[in-house]
Amino acid sequence: MGEENVMSAQGPSELGVLPEWDLSDLYQGPDADALKRDLDLAEAQAKELHKTYQGRMASLSAEQFGQMIVAYETLSEVLGRVLSFAQLWYAKNVSDAERGRFHQGVQERATAIGALTLFVTLEINHLDDEVFQQKLVSPIAQRYRPWLDEVRAYRPHQLSDELEKYILDKSVAGRNSWTRLFDETMARLRFPLDGQSLTSAEVLHLLSDPDPAKRRQAAKVLGAVLGDNAPVFSLIANTLIKDKEVEDTWRAYAHPWSYRNLSNQVEDQVVDALLTAVKAAYPRLSHRYYALKAKWFGQEKLDYWDRNAPLPKIEERSFTWQQAQETVLSAYGQFSPVMAEVGGRFFKDGWIDAPVQPGKSPGAFAHPTVPSAHPYLLVNFLGKTRDVMTLAHELGHGVHQVLAADQGYFLSNTPLTLAETASVFGEMLTFQSLVAQETDPLKRKALLAGKVEDMLNTVVRQIAFYDFERRLHTERRNGELSSDRIGEIWMDVQSESLGPALRFDEEYRHYWTYIPHFVHSPFYVYAYAFGDCLVNSLYSVYQSGEADFDKKYIELLKAGGTLHHTDLLAPFGLDASDPSFWGRGLDVVASMIDQME
Repeated sequence: MGEENVMSAQGPSELGVLPEWDLSDLYQGPDADALKRDLDLAEAQAKELHKTYQGRMASLSAEQFGQMIVAYETLSEVLGRVLSFAQLWYAKNVSDAERGRFHQGVQERATAIGALTLFVTLEINHLDDEVFQQKLVSPIAQRYRPWLDEVRAYRPHQLSDELEKYILDKSVAGRNSWTRLFDETMARLRFPLDGQSLTSAEVLHLLSDPDPAKRRQAAKVLGAVLGDNAPVFSLIANTLIKDKEVEDTWRAYAHPWSYRNLSNQVEDQVVDALLTAVKAAYPRLSHRYYALKAKWFGQEKLDYWDRNAPLPKIEERSFTWQQAQETVLSAYGQFSPVMAEVGGRFFKDGWIDAPVQPGKSPGAFAHPTVPSAHPYLLVNFLGKTRDVMTLAHELGHGVHQVLAADQGYFLSNTPLTLAETASVFGEMLTFQSLVAQETDPLKRKALLAGKVEDMLNTVVRQIAFYDFERRLHTERRNGELSSDRIGEIWMDVQSESLGPALRFDEEYRHYWTYIPHFVHSPFYVYAYAFGDCLVNSLYSVYQSGEADFDKKYIELLKAGGTLHHTDLLAPFGLDASDPSFWGRGLDVVASMIDQME
């Protein structure tokens, strides 16, 4: 049995029994015979695929073309299961050298296997349009049309077969190794506070502590330790950005963010419209709210460590794990029994890892694994309202992934811009449920403030992160950036986005270093703002009493990656390419600040 296959009561006893995930639905452990067999099976299938189809794509009949895709999907799912286990097992303790070695070993083996099948997508893109259309006569091939269209979208940016293979082979010793260095460095960092040695998750949690002295202490020690390690993080950032620039140049991408938009199946002008709309809204959103919050704290300006502080003189509610579970599932159930039923399986069947532990990956995520298994959620639960909202968010991802699984391995994955739909909608349902249950006016005010802050963190802050990345990648093209220069860009963006009511101390210039998305998924972050504004618009349709909204919504989730955002939103009368769409979503945030005023 793997060591994750238990239920644990780790963490503060007042939180109740916190679950640790059971990975045995994937494999019993890293030494499991089934895992070794699957790696061998994937390699054998890859060799057979290569032997049968390599160099023959143009001459395949439509039926053979469809059969080839099915065979490729089958082996991809086998490999995906092994890679998912390796990533989840590693995330449990990224400071453990043995886990890191296992994770790296699986990645290297998977890369070698992937090299055998790289010809599939390359040769699909070698087909001219007329020949490609002839292949789609097969019903099997036609079913995979959305995946094929996504593959062929990269056609203008594809390199020679030899270069593509070289890039793939080199990745394990290049980009992947730098990403691993970031993960392991962050996991090893400890933050000394009041005689304790805290993890990054624990010290970040203290930034929302009711005690202002603790918030200040935590902020100062966080900035100091990150500052001490800034040269390493700056080297990682400079190297990865340069690596991306080299590849982007060879692939003829117009901008550093062009690849991300293409992979998200969203047009450049749609993302640019979102960026423009949010930046224009800074004064009526974040600037206005933080000026208001400064007054509540009796200050002209708000110290940066008070940005997410609970409101003064209002005791924040604490939740046990059981209460958090009941809160989220009840909110889901009031909207749709389907969402509550699917969500309940995560708690019942050991698909969630909740306690804060040394070395555990910080933050939270939902990993879809493979359709033949099920997703897993990682959270770091400490009993705060924000932790409940994070649970609702990640569970939304999980429900989405379960409902889309019937589409199969290639078609169940949703573009990042739509991947946040269910998560943010789940947060909104949970928030509205909490507000409806709360009878104390002051506590209702605190809930509303918390939701506004979450929306600002999701919309304003993530767009500011995106803006920071754009500036960083653009300036890096003129040469390597010092830690000081990166800090200057960070401070400029933070001041612009959060507004004149925020006061920043010197150590805040190092806070960019702990954001994992900059390393793992460059330019991912706008997807959060995209999702939040989209959900705000969706929720306004729901509140208007749209007929069969819940059924349409479940169908949206089930579609997975088979439809473009325009087709998914059409049943709700929404269009993300309409400039007014983003304004509608931002108006929801502004209206909540109106209520606060």
